[in-house]
Order: sequence, then structure tokens, then C-alpha cells
Amino acid sequence: MKTTKIHVYTEDGTIRLDIFASEKTGITRSQVQKLIRDGLVMINGVTASPGNKVKTSDVIEISMPEKSGEFLTPEDIPLKIIFMDEYIAVVDKPAGMVVYPAAGHSGGTLMNALAHYSSKLASIGGKLRPGVVHRLDKDTSGVMVVAVNDGSYYNLIEQFRNRTIQRKYVALVAGSLKEDSGDISLSIGRSQTDRKKMSTRTRRGKKAMTHWRVLKRLNKATMIEAKLDTGRTHQIRVHFAAVGHPVLGDVTYGKKTDIDINGRKVHIPRQMLHAEKLEFVHPISGQIMRFSSPFPDDMKACIESLTSLPSS
Repeated sequence: MKTTKIHVYTEDGTIRLDIFASEKTGITRSQVQKLIRDGLVMINGVTASPGNKVKTSDVIEISMPEKSGEFLTPEDIPLKIIFMDEYIAVVDKPAGMVVYPAAGHSGGTLMNALAHYSSKLASIGGKLRPGVVHRLDKDTSGVMVVAVNDGSYYNLIEQFRNRTIQRKYVALVAGSLKEDSGDISLSIGRSQTDRKKMSTRTRRGKKAMTHWRVLKRLNKATMIEAKLDTGRTHQIRVHFAAVGHPVLGDVTYGKKTDIDINGRKVHIPRQMLHAEKLEFVHPISGQIMRFSSPFPDDMKACIESLTSLPSS
């Protein structure tokens, strides 16, 4: 039996236990509901009941039967490690790589690769995602940090929760933004029509803030820099889709995979979103750590094509 402990913070608000636990653990609501019925979920040491809601400062404990073969298998997969010591690993994730094993992706992930490069990883975060304190979507490239030991995991989680970690993304979005900079402050929650998607039109949205500025105006597209105050799922993709400028190549929220410029098509191979910069405090030394990732080739090619083709 594996027990997962989850703390409820103020920003989580008041929400049904099954929804909260599903969002925090990644298992389905029906699975959570079964665990509740089987008496395997507790709130503050008391067995939970169906329909319970969580509130600030609650401690949720979920006991789940161990699955045979549920462990992280090291795989010899090329992985660009920018920095690594006995406390943290900073990696440059390529587009197309999933961060950790899940349904449909049992191997070939960033964590499978990292387990090959490091014999020691944090024990917290789950057997298949030890030390994962944040993640990038499969088709998003760029820099991210993983905790290598438990102390670093808790420290980095706290930095993310306090919003002191600085993240800068670069994206190519459809169309021309009217202003040179701005903020998008639409709340984000699970879509009411498609549970696999996030939406700004939801009854249970959480506060989300994206600051952006134009880096370059392209043909029928704009290259922007985005900074996040919050880290909601798919935040940049959802926010820009909501204001009518979806990320190019995002088949979930925009479906803009080709741009026609005077009869010439520019193909967009994947969502053009890149985690360019990451800044945080080292969990042990207290030193400010700054890392960056150069644009991947496919993104550079798109920028060049959208720059070189005449617009009229």
C-alpha cells in the first residue's frame, strides 16, 4: 500500500475532495471515489466520506494499493543536462518528450532518461515521477528543474507555491496583437465539455495571470515573451486562445498548423511554445540560479519562414 499526503493551500479554495485529489494525483475521479468508498482516503486523520469538501490547511492522505511493475525504469535516452549536482538537475527538454510515465507513455520519458544519468533521485512525488516539481507539456520545449533529493523537492515546491521562481516563455501566436505588451488575467479551470482540456469558461476557475510583450511581429503571427505569476495547466496556451491569438501549432486549443501567405504555406510542426529561461534559488546554497535554453531548430525555422516571406 502506497500513501500519498497532500496539503491544501489557500489558493486551492473549497472544492470537492474527489476533484481535488484527482487534480493533484493525476488519477481519475472515479478511481478516487472508489478509494473513498473503500475507506482509503483520510482528511486530517479522519476517514473521508463521499461529497466531502477540502478547505485550507487540510491534510489529505490517500492510500493506494501497489501495482506490480510500477517503478521508474532507467533508459539510455539522449538528454541535455544543463546543470546537475546532488540536489537538483536542470534539463533542456526537447519537444515531443513526455516528462514522466503515464497512460499511453510507459517509457521514453524525461524521467526514464534522467534515471539513467543519475542513480539517485528524490523519493517524493511518486514512483514514476520522483522529484518532479513542475512540468512542461509534451510538445513544449525548454528548461525545467527536477529535485534530486527530498529536501530539495520540498524547497522547490515552496518556491513555486510562493511564486518566487521566475519563468520566461517564448511563443509564436496567431495574428497580430494590437498592443506591444499586456496582461491576461482570466481564471482557468477544467473544461465543462471536455475534461481533458482547460478553459477560461468554467465554474471552478483558479486565478491565473500571464504578462506578455511582443518580441517580433511576423507575417500573420507574433513572437511574444510570456511571464507567469501562476502555473495553471496549459496556462499560456489557454490564455492566448481565449483572447483570439492561439499558439501556432496547438491542435488542442487553436489547430493553426499551417499559415498561408500569398499562396505559400508555412507548416507549423508542433505548438510553438518554448520555456526559454528559469530562475530560482538553489535549495541548499541559497545561490540564485539562472538557466536558459536556445530556440530549437523547428522553432527557428518557423520564425525564419514567417519573417522572410513577403506579406503582400
